[in-house]
Amino acid sequence: MEVVAKLKSAKVSPIKVREVIGVVKGASVDDALVKLKYSNRKASFVLRKLLESAIANALDKGLDVDKFKVSNITADDGLVMKRFQPRAMGRAGRILKRTSNITITITD
Repeated sequence: MEVVAKLKSAKVSPIKVREVIGVVKGASVDDALVKLKYSNRKASFVLRKLLESAIANALDKGLDVDKFKVSNITADDGLVMKRFQPRAMGRAGRILKRTSNITITITD
């Protein structure tokens, strides 16, 4: 059985999320939660909340979560907010505030 949880427009760059994905991908659900809990990255907090959501989705379907593993996680580009910061001599520097769309799939 396969359970999916999605998060759109998370205010974390997809590059930063992909660093944390490498640690969690392929691990059991319990191990993944422990690894994400003790990581110091902002993306790990977002991924832990999303993984807990996927577990809750599995429990709603009446599945046994102890056997589940994190089979797939993807972090794609979301919206990009464009901002400007004043620079020298009347110029403006562009700031790109990136967001990411994250999908977690857990299977038994």
